[in-house]
Amino acid sequence: MPLPHTSEPFSQPGRVAPEPASGGVLVVNISGAWRLEDGIPSLDALEQELNGAQRVVLRAQELKSWDSSLLVVISRIEELCRRAGTAVDRSQLPHGLMRLLELAAAAPGQTGASPAPPRSWLTRVGLAAIDVFDAAGGFIDFLGQLSAAFVRLFTSRARLRLSDLFEIIQQSGADALPIVALISYLVGVILAFMGAVQLQQFGASIYVADLVAIGIVREMGAMMTAIIMAGRTGAAFAARLGTMKVTQETDALATMGISPIEFLVLPRVIALVLMMPMLCLYADLVGILGGATIGAGMLGISLTTYLRESIHAVSLGDFAGGLFKGTVYGILIAYAGCLRGFECGNSSSAVGEAATAAVVTAIVMIVSACGLFAYLFHVLGI
Repeated sequence: MPLPHTSEPFSQPGRVAPEPASGGVLVVNISGAWRLEDGIPSLDALEQELNGAQRVVLRAQELKSWDSSLLVVISRIEELCRRAGTAVDRSQLPHGLMRLLELAAAAPGQTGASPAPPRSWLTRVGLAAIDVFDAAGGFIDFLGQLSAAFVRLFTSRARLRLSDLFEIIQQSGADALPIVALISYLVGVILAFMGAVQLQQFGASIYVADLVAIGIVREMGAMMTAIIMAGRTGAAFAARLGTMKVTQETDALATMGISPIEFLVLPRVIALVLMMPMLCLYADLVGILGGATIGAGMLGISLTTYLRESIHAVSLGDFAGGLFKGTVYGILIAYAGCLRGFECGNSSSAVGEAATAAVVTAIVMIVSACGLFAYLFHVLGI
């Protein structure tokens, strides 16, 4: 695409006129108006004059106007000089032209650029360590900004819209009920079936209800709900915020003096903190119902007996522990989704990468938190 230039319809076309070399210095006069439609002049005369020259001085005192065709010609002149081992002096060219030549030389993919030497394993390890520290720094920095936003929220200074909060609550709460119900029911069925196959051998089929109730309420209900929400809602958060960053909507908010963390992240974190305990409780009830299906259909246990045994197997503390885990998982899911959304690049493909990274990050954090909770609850005797 031609660069902007002053239109001079009656100017002579661009010319390259080398003067006879004197003292090993060859002066090349560049003159006229350079336009792509005029074509590129031949450099045969210059190539002949290069023999015996030690330095080539590019002079543009009679240059009228120019576009990208002049960049091509100068690049070819420098390539000829490089082959002949002759130095090139650009000091007498216009400043703007010199700047563009420097940018063109610095651009990746230059044909004359030498390939980068292969990196040693120590270099790769060091670079990987630097990337890990940078990621940890970004993680902590985002956590600090989110904490400051919550402080502003508690002091009634945060700027967010309740309509956005209610919409996100609808999307991450009621809209997620069908998939949570399906997965929880199937998990209850699977746990009950696996337990029934083993417990039937000892005549202890009734304890299938204990197995399913304890497994669902303490661990599987919160865990499966969190994984579902990580793939469903966490990825949606990352994709939405990543798209807003690509379209510079987040920059527009900052320009108007509105914190993107307060306006975009706070509603999402609050919504998941409110909805995850309710979804976990819902998943617990549906999972127990799935186990009751196997108990009644495969083991011949009446529904009343199965539910009574389930109620006796779990305590209020078990339910409270599961709901607490669900709340923490909700914070982790929202944090991972929003963090990856704000770290998204400026291309459409980066949005998909951000969504994938959000799901992976959330699941890793959820599993790590689950292991930590298992250890803490064991130590505390819960």
